[in-house]
Amino acid sequence: MQPRTRLDAATKEHDPPFAIVDLDAFDSNAADLVRRAGGLPIRVASKSVRVRALLERVLAKPGFAGVMCYSLAEALWLSEVDLAEDLLVAYPIVDHTALRRLAKDDKARGRITIVVDSTAHLDFVQTTLGAGHPEIRVCLELDVSWRPAPGLHIGPRRSPVHTALEARALAEAITRRPGFRLVGVMAYEGQIAGLGDRPPGKPLRGAALRWMQRHSATELVERRTAAVSAVRDVADLEFVNGGGTGSLEITAADPSVTELAAGSGLIGPTLFDGYRGFRPKPAVLFALPVVRRPKRHVATLFSGGYIASGTATADRLPSPYLPVGLSLLSVEGAGEVQTPVVGRAADSLRLGDRVWLRHAKAGELAERFTHYLVVRGDVVERTIPTYRGEDRSFG
Repeated sequence: MQPRTRLDAATKEHDPPFAIVDLDAFDSNAADLVRRAGGLPIRVASKSVRVRALLERVLAKPGFAGVMCYSLAEALWLSEVDLAEDLLVAYPIVDHTALRRLAKDDKARGRITIVVDSTAHLDFVQTTLGAGHPEIRVCLELDVSWRPAPGLHIGPRRSPVHTALEARALAEAITRRPGFRLVGVMAYEGQIAGLGDRPPGKPLRGAALRWMQRHSATELVERRTAAVSAVRDVADLEFVNGGGTGSLEITAADPSVTELAAGSGLIGPTLFDGYRGFRPKPAVLFALPVVRRPKRHVATLFSGGYIASGTATADRLPSPYLPVGLSLLSVEGAGEVQTPVVGRAADSLRLGDRVWLRHAKAGELAERFTHYLVVRGDVVERTIPTYRGEDRSFG
């Protein structure tokens, strides 16, 4: 059965707009991540999923362990519902309410680790919780951007801790502070993990990216190893986390890393179409109905303006997927209340027919829908709530 025929048949009782998760594709993607990880455990990046049932599903699979959360409020909720006993909040915390909840919750404090990259983060926690606060587990974030020349920074703007000396100094500062326990190091190489090395239609850019990533990875192994060693001289670490969906093989080869992180590779959004070494299957899609036929080769869909975060460029737009042969109009794009699609395939579409689209970033579609339809084969097995469907929104 053709993909469009299968999906249309499975969802024929449902009126679009709606979103689906194809369980066969999701499970296949999970297995491929484990293969690429080369034996290291994968911590699941929750921001790329944002569906509790899917997080539970992947955590039950061999090769996955722990969750990388994107807010402390989220981690507290996931602890409350017993999703996992190992929850790393990968972004600094300036949420007074959540910190006070953490201090009062013995179970959560044993499960949750918060990231810091300066003593200012420690000061914030102490000011919020007061002197003599209960012990808080912390993870030191190391900056692993590439700086090949003075003033040149290639990679995300995250931690100011770049060298082994800086990492040791912060580790010593953490261990001197009552109420904190240093248990981990995190080092996300976004310039490797988050940039596809074969961008469609841009061979020169692809060649430049591959050159940059190769040299960045070589430099990083030496520097991260030295930094982790310096921190281990000061504290007994439980984990050293690195990587992302786009760099699992590269990061797994770094002997200083004990675990990897991935999430987008489970979902297969369009931003991960531009990698040479792997290709996730599209596991989450959304369907929009045709509401107008304004002219030949054009069909207009209801809603659809699900634009991804990041650079305000065309690669952040959703992409028509099925039927094959449709594209967005450059002068209209994807709109709040309507999205025109063009191509000869539009001529066979009637009012009420559905067009299937893919989104650019993995977890952000879950902010648009309260539920996903769970499809296996040509059947909807059940409906599962997203975070938003459980009345949870963490920014």
